[in-house]
Amino acid sequence: MALKSAIATAIALSSLSAGIACAEPISYDIEPTHTFVNFEVLHSKTSTTRARFDNVTGTIVLDRKANTGKADITIDANSVSSGIPDFDAHLKNQDFLDVAKTPTAKFIGTDFSFDGDNLKAVTGQLTLLGKTAPVTLTASRFNCYDNPRIKAHVCGGDFETTIQRSQWGMNWGIDKGIPDDVRLLIQIEAIQK
Repeated sequence: MALKSAIATAIALSSLSAGIACAEPISYDIEPTHTFVNFEVLHSKTSTTRARFDNVTGTIVLDRKANTGKADITIDANSVSSGIPDFDAHLKNQDFLDVAKTPTAKFIGTDFSFDGDNLKAVTGQLTLLGKTAPVTLTASRFNCYDNPRIKAHVCGGDFETTIQRSQWGMNWGIDKGIPDDVRLLIQIEAIQK
């Protein structure tokens, strides 16, 4: 009888360890109060003009065992905020974001690059003004932790890239010396579902 019990225990333990070794992908929802997309453009070769999008939603799927993932992020273009109402209105019109025709931008990240356990970059497709082009976001400080305040597992980090806005047909002012290069700085946190 003791032998049968020992065999049953061994089978149960081996099944449990097999489940741990074959970790499933984990889904996370974007946490909106810790997620913002900021952008910077050089102004007249002197200072840096900055603004951000306040409303960002979406999901992240991570498989830490396989070092794979997927990001599905939607940016509310109408939530652009520079702190200057007249400038915000200009950013929203047809010269730039054209929110009346394209109220959202979308990033679908499909290639997560890791160095060991460290996420180094996410490559995917950015859709802006109805056009889609590839973008690679470089990661820094990516980390996952158990948040004791909300009693949930959270992953997040800072991401950065520089795009040429003309790739998406946003050409206004380039002939007047307004730079084509736009630096994107993304802070993101997401909570396990």
